[in-house]
Amino acid sequence: MKLRRWEIALLASMLAALLFCALPIAAQARLAGKLVRLHVVANSDRAADQALKLRVRDAVLAEAGAAAAVDDALLMRMERAAQRTLRAAGCGDGVRVARTRMWFDTRDYGTFALPAGWYDAVRVTIGAGAGHNWWCVLFPPLCTGSSAADVEQLARAAGLTGEEVAFLCGDGETAVIRFRVVELWDKLLHRLRENR
Repeated sequence: MKLRRWEIALLASMLAALLFCALPIAAQARLAGKLVRLHVVANSDRAADQALKLRVRDAVLAEAGAAAAVDDALLMRMERAAQRTLRAAGCGDGVRVARTRMWFDTRDYGTFALPAGWYDAVRVTIGAGAGHNWWCVLFPPLCTGSSAADVEQLARAAGLTGEEVAFLCGDGETAVIRFRVVELWDKLLHRLRENR
């Protein structure tokens, strides 16, 4: 059976699309194993709760400081710092700090971007946790980087390879488009698993 030109072109296009998807999917999986995201969820969407969320975020980031890894002792210190911040603000809400694995959508932080996928995260939930959230990268401490050079330096210092740094800090628009492909692929796989 001889293939027609349009069939060859269609097959070549499908192969190119698969390769276009496979590269960022593999890179996302490698990167996810080296990062810990931070997810802070406010009690509610009231302006006061949203402002308090940012104060708790700052306290948690300060407590994490230059720690190299998330362990139980660090989680406890972060929780105590969050509780002190709430009490100092006159807030009686509880706070929970836990390490978890969770899904994050594609996110462009301006100086770097992260593809959608499953990541380890430290999740800080204030009160009912019914408000908008804030997230970034806790390890390496990319939340505190103010420029692309800072982000690249912090990522390299944390052991990310040159390829992984380029994946994070590359051409923003191209990266977000490629990351969107990863996000759609992962959502498709998730739906297929649910329908089994």
